[in-house]
Amino acid sequence: MIIPVLLLSLLTTTPGKASAAETDLGLTVDAAILIDADTGKILYEQNADTSLGIASMSKMMTEYILLDAIKKGTITWDQEYRVTEYTYKMSQNRALSNVPLRADGTYTIRELYEAMAIYSANAATVAIAETIAGTETEFLKLMNKKAEELGLEGYKFVNATGLNNSDLFGMHPTGTGPEDENIMPARSVAKLAYHLLKEHPEVLETSSISKKTFREGTDDAIQMSNWNWMLPGLVAEYEGVDGLKTGTTLLAGSCFTGTAVRNGTRLITVVMNAVDSTGTDSDKTARFDAAAKLFDYGFSQFSKQEIIPANYKFKGNETIDVTKGKEDKVEIAVKEPISFVVKTNEKDLYKPKLVLDKKSLEAEVKKDTVVGKVVIERTEGTDHGFIDGAEFTADVVTTEKVERAGAISLFFQGVGSFFGNVWGGITGFVGGLF
Repeated sequence: MIIPVLLLSLLTTTPGKASAAETDLGLTVDAAILIDADTGKILYEQNADTSLGIASMSKMMTEYILLDAIKKGTITWDQEYRVTEYTYKMSQNRALSNVPLRADGTYTIRELYEAMAIYSANAATVAIAETIAGTETEFLKLMNKKAEELGLEGYKFVNATGLNNSDLFGMHPTGTGPEDENIMPARSVAKLAYHLLKEHPEVLETSSISKKTFREGTDDAIQMSNWNWMLPGLVAEYEGVDGLKTGTTLLAGSCFTGTAVRNGTRLITVVMNAVDSTGTDSDKTARFDAAAKLFDYGFSQFSKQEIIPANYKFKGNETIDVTKGKEDKVEIAVKEPISFVVKTNEKDLYKPKLVLDKKSLEAEVKKDTVVGKVVIERTEGTDHGFIDGAEFTADVVTTEKVERAGAISLFFQGVGSFFGNVWGGITGFVGGLF
């Protein structure tokens, strides 16, 4: 079992604040972040707390809510959606990413989900929102509720797609402005992606599809090429990439939440408003170039390191006192090995610290009785902590049992304790005289 451990409050620098000596990846983006998908350990960040446009990365939230509903059974994959005036009109706008929907047509939720996850189809996304909540306005409430549950910060949702409301034909959700757009900091986008993959890893089965035909074999067939060009066979192919979501609007610029896995390690990157050397994204690959730099940095510079092994004992604190037992001490140790992702050459900067909850135990003492915890302190440099901002700890436990002493032994222990206290009082009194 791998347990991520870090006591954020004891680090020598504040998590989230880059130092002058920190690696500069030369990213031409407004914001970026790189995290370990297993533990949420933040490996790199750049302006990650500024709220910016997220465009179609918003659809990760729509995916999350849909997959929740599928898991609960309130929505099924073969459930059919009947096209509304709103979704029909939107689907005919090919200037937006869309698969055309027939005005009198019905479509399964699976068809709509694949169009959303692969092709970022906007009308299909609204169709899913309407299926789940009745209207996009009501769906916004679910988006906000889920964001609150996940502890996201700095966000504002005004629609399910990530489009600017000006593209919604005056049918934008009630209570939102005609030119509003979804915003969120890179840190919150990464947290959303982190929890989406934790709760619904099956999302990768669809996000990893490079190309698929919508309604294949019908008059409505349309080829869907994934906008994530880092997938196999596409122009910015990168080994191990299998998701997750692109986004582009005038406000947001070119954005991308990517995930890749190599040698058992999965990373998540977020880049926002990426540009090339010209200050634009002229060939539409700047976001993938930035993501590739983050992936290269993560896979080459970081690895999962065992900070302390199982049954680790603290020098000078190998035991804890036991009263009324057949033994007067019991050995203690860290129960599980403690591992997390760190820079490969920085393992020695992390040191374990013992925090005991109890100074002694009364017998009978069972094996694996928790007596405290271990935390890991970074001795120097910057550490960005974990995406959830939590304190990670591991239990320190007894490694053996100690049986309670018999009645006679307890009697003599009591007598010895009594005379010990008496003798201590006498020596203290005599010492006071002199």
